[in-house]
Amino acid sequence: MAMRDIRVVGDPVLRTACDEITDIDDGVRSLVEDLLETVDTEGRAGLAANQIGVSLRAFSWNIDDEIGYVLNPRLVAVSEDEYQDGDEGCLSVPGLWFPTRRAWYARVEGIDLDGKPVVVEGEELMARCLQHECDHLDGMLYLDRLERAERKKAMRAIREQL
Repeated sequence: MAMRDIRVVGDPVLRTACDEITDIDDGVRSLVEDLLETVDTEGRAGLAANQIGVSLRAFSWNIDDEIGYVLNPRLVAVSEDEYQDGDEGCLSVPGLWFPTRRAWYARVEGIDLDGKPVVVEGEELMARCLQHECDHLDGMLYLDRLERAERKKAMRAIREQL
């Protein structure tokens, strides 16, 4: 297991849709260990594989003292009539938080390391995390979901950090 470095905005791996995991081998097992160890730090809610430079569909979470992972996750349901508005941040966009609208509830389906079906669902922060991490695996950043004026502020702030 290893604590992995986080890729930051500008790295092309963050803008590339991740590949399905077709074979659960030692490399995938090691990836999951690294995802779990790297997310197990105060202030970290979720971590997608491409954020540590691996373009495979997997992410880990650390919400309300529960740490877990899912392979080949797909966002299969979100609340369509209940939303949450609040500041969202990202390990790949360090130090910046912007108001991002997300569904109040989300449900993800995938598999575990034994190839067995996994369902992860939740409301509020867990729902936000599930949506955020699935976006990562599709090559999106939360910045892409910002209202135009907020996105402009975010891009300016990112340029100022460089």
